[in-house]
Amino acid sequence: MTAHPFDFDGQHLLARTSGALVWPARRWLIVSDLHLGKSERMARRGGALLPPYETEATLDRLEAEIDATEPDTVVSLGDGFDDDAAGRSLPDAICRRLRAMAAGRRWIWISGNHDPGGICPRMPGQSVDALHDGLILRHQAGQGPDVSGHYHPCVTLAGQRMRCFLVGRDHLILPAFGTYTGGLPVTDAALARLVPQGTAIACGARPIAFPVDGARVRPRKRAGGFRRPF
Repeated sequence: MTAHPFDFDGQHLLARTSGALVWPARRWLIVSDLHLGKSERMARRGGALLPPYETEATLDRLEAEIDATEPDTVVSLGDGFDDDAAGRSLPDAICRRLRAMAAGRRWIWISGNHDPGGICPRMPGQSVDALHDGLILRHQAGQGPDVSGHYHPCVTLAGQRMRCFLVGRDHLILPAFGTYTGGLPVTDAALARLVPQGTAIACGARPIAFPVDGARVRPRKRAGGFRRPF
C-alpha cells in the first residue's frame, strides 16, 4: 500500500508514503519543503559541506510521484528553494528538468519563509502566496481549515524517526519532501498547539496512522498488552 486515504474538511485525500499529498477530485499533487539547492546555500554561507546531490535525489522522488499519480496540477507549499539565491542559481540542467516535469500541467509555487521572493523567471509555473479552492493552501498553518507545511512533522517508530503527515480538525500539515530536511516531533509544543488531537500518518514502506491526543501519540494495542510506537 503506497497511500493512506483520509478525509479532511469534507475532502477525500491520499497521504502517499513519499510524503506527497494527492487530492483526487482536483487531480492535484501537493508537496512541501523541497528545499532545492540546500547544499549550495550551506556552502555559500560557510556551513557544512554536504554532498551536492540532494536536488537530483529530491527531483527523482518528485518525478516518480508525478509519473505514478499523473496530476493535472503540482503544488509546492513553500520553501521549494532553500533561499531565493538558491532558486536563481540552480543549474540549467535542473531548470530544464523542472520544465519537462511541468509540461502539460499547471505548476504552482507558494512562497515560504526560506523563499519569500517566490519563483524566479527561469522556473515553470506561477508563484502565489495562497490558494483558495475549497481549502486554503499556504506555507505555514494559519486560520483553518488549511493545508500547509513548514514544520517538517515527524514521529519515531520502533526507534526510527520517520516523516509524517499531521491531520487535525483545522490543520493538515505535510512532511518535508526534500532530501536534506530535518523533522520536528509531533509532540513538540508548536505542533501540539495546532493539532492537539488528530492523526499522524507515518511515511515508510507503508503508511502507518496513529492517533495523536494531548500532544502524545497513543500506544497501539497488540497481543500481550500495549506498546508505545516511540
